[in-house]
Amino acid sequence: MSSVRILAETLWFPVALFLGFLFCFAPALHAPQPHHAKVVVAGRAQEARVDAALRRQYPGGFDVTGVPQARSARQAVLDRKAVAGYVGGRHPVLYVAKANGTSLMQTLSRDFTGLTPARSGPLAVTDVAPTVSKDMTGTTLVYFGTAWNIPGYLLATTLLRAVTFNRRRKLLTIAGVAALFAGLGDLVGVSLGYLPNDRASLGIAFLLTTAVATFSSGLAPFTRQFFPGVGMGLFIVLSTPTSGVAPVPMLPAFFQHVHYVMPLGNAMDALRGVLYFHGAGVLRPLLVLCAWTMAGVGLLGLDAWRQHRAAARRDPGAWPDDVASPPVEDPSVEIATPVAMPGGRHHFGEPVPSLVGTVRDGALLPLRHAAVTVMDNGGRQLVRAATNARGEYAVGGLPEGDITVVAVSPTRRPQVQRLLLEQGSVVRADFTLYGRSDGDAPSSPALSARRGAAPRN
Repeated sequence: MSSVRILAETLWFPVALFLGFLFCFAPALHAPQPHHAKVVVAGRAQEARVDAALRRQYPGGFDVTGVPQARSARQAVLDRKAVAGYVGGRHPVLYVAKANGTSLMQTLSRDFTGLTPARSGPLAVTDVAPTVSKDMTGTTLVYFGTAWNIPGYLLATTLLRAVTFNRRRKLLTIAGVAALFAGLGDLVGVSLGYLPNDRASLGIAFLLTTAVATFSSGLAPFTRQFFPGVGMGLFIVLSTPTSGVAPVPMLPAFFQHVHYVMPLGNAMDALRGVLYFHGAGVLRPLLVLCAWTMAGVGLLGLDAWRQHRAAARRDPGAWPDDVASPPVEDPSVEIATPVAMPGGRHHFGEPVPSLVGTVRDGALLPLRHAAVTVMDNGGRQLVRAATNARGEYAVGGLPEGDITVVAVSPTRRPQVQRLLLEQGSVVRADFTLYGRSDGDAPSSPALSARRGAAPRN
């Protein structure tokens, strides 16, 4: 049974990613076609004819609205209230925007060409929001957005290892790195001709990285060992296919709803608005990005309050920062490193300890806050742990080979054990620390360690 559990704990993360990619990328991107794409038609008579034809040929593909004149149809596309504006008559015109994606523009041109009566002239397709010349597909923004999105999650992950940073310093670091990424990304994009030269994009890029990194930082203490799966699920598996790689009106309805919630999708909407549509439709995505940031700050505050309460229950005189919690490791970017872990019960999904034990006094009562230091053969300290109220300690991520373990408690004589760690095994080292003046302390303390499975309840 232990082998099955270890296998499950080892494989849950890649299995979760596999299923996420399988059920998000393929359904969203395998056959893009319009789903409730909003179009406007000039003239009530033309509206009824076009609506009936589209419903017949492309059920659920388009939502048609009438406008009084051709100018209104063009303006609706510029205001981002529609992805296309159609003007019928002897000289039919279709207003589209390449900034919404070349594949969408081509699909709209093809579908509306088929609706144009034979007695009319050829359909003229007018691009009212062309992209820069090097953005041939209208999706280059997505690649820059990805560069500001995924590193934001990775930034939060690496900051989890900065155990000497308090929350304020972490937030300041996030802001500084987000500003650096925004500036460098915009500089590269403009200099290479991939982005228009508009400084407004700097603020949106900054908000995207800040929102992802701040929310991830706030999420980590609550999801703990499942943080990598949750974080990558949100900011890679769900965000990437709904970001605009395929134009949003060509995504299935579920993924369209996800797009309007995720930070990357909203950043793409805001960037398109400021760079190609003169600021139209920018307010809502900016508010969503700010909401993600504030939610992250709120989670960080909630975690601080939770630690205050937990510390007060354990020791009324203790401050939360005195009670260290093990940093969350992300197996997608990190290898195992020596880390102190909570002693006692081992829960599913948590890192498996490689060294466990208890520290007791001469009366065999548990010693709380005894220091347990693990050193390598060269005497270099690998990790330092502290015992809990039951005298238990645990350490994970230790390398194979010989180690030295030292247990120390004030007013008591330290104890030392040399152990051999082997891959796949858990070593147990228990200590009994006698007072410096105890007469019953053995002159040569019996030091023992037994290799075996850590207790699992």
